[in-house]
Amino acid sequence: MGEEDKFTESNESGARRPTLIPVVRLPDAPYTRPMISIAPGITLTESEIDLTFIRASGPGGQNVNKVATAVQLRFDVAGSPSLPQHVRDRLRALAGNRINREGTLVITANRFRSQEQNRRDAVGRLVELVRSATHVPRPRRPTRPSRAAKARRVETKRRRGEIKRSRGSKADFT
Repeated sequence: MGEEDKFTESNESGARRPTLIPVVRLPDAPYTRPMISIAPGITLTESEIDLTFIRASGPGGQNVNKVATAVQLRFDVAGSPSLPQHVRDRLRALAGNRINREGTLVITANRFRSQEQNRRDAVGRLVELVRSATHVPRPRRPTRPSRAAKARRVETKRRRGEIKRSRGSKADFT
């Protein structure tokens, strides 16, 4: 197996699929990856993420009434030891109404019919949100119009005024 084939395997028909890598977990631990890498130097531990499975609304037939497939992910932004303060502040601003007064980010995922896909979707959306919060925006430099730009603006206004003034003159027929 080459380097690119390290995490894939082929079945009898020759189709390639990812190799499932087993992860050892404690019995009462939430079902997420042990460490979630966000950016260089920033990783979230699975103990910081709280996953709750709820019943989803919408189509799904009898399955929607029987199985709790939607995922509600809760992440304590205010109390997270993994995030630097500047990332926490930007994350609070980016999250908007998805963050409550206590500083807990709530992401609800019910796009898919399977619990596993919704779990991956919720964790993926959390990772993208935190990753976008790690990006430091470039500060805006206030600029002023140049002297030539001011002159062009005044000249355009003057011409426009002349056009309007010429419309108003009425011929005197006395």
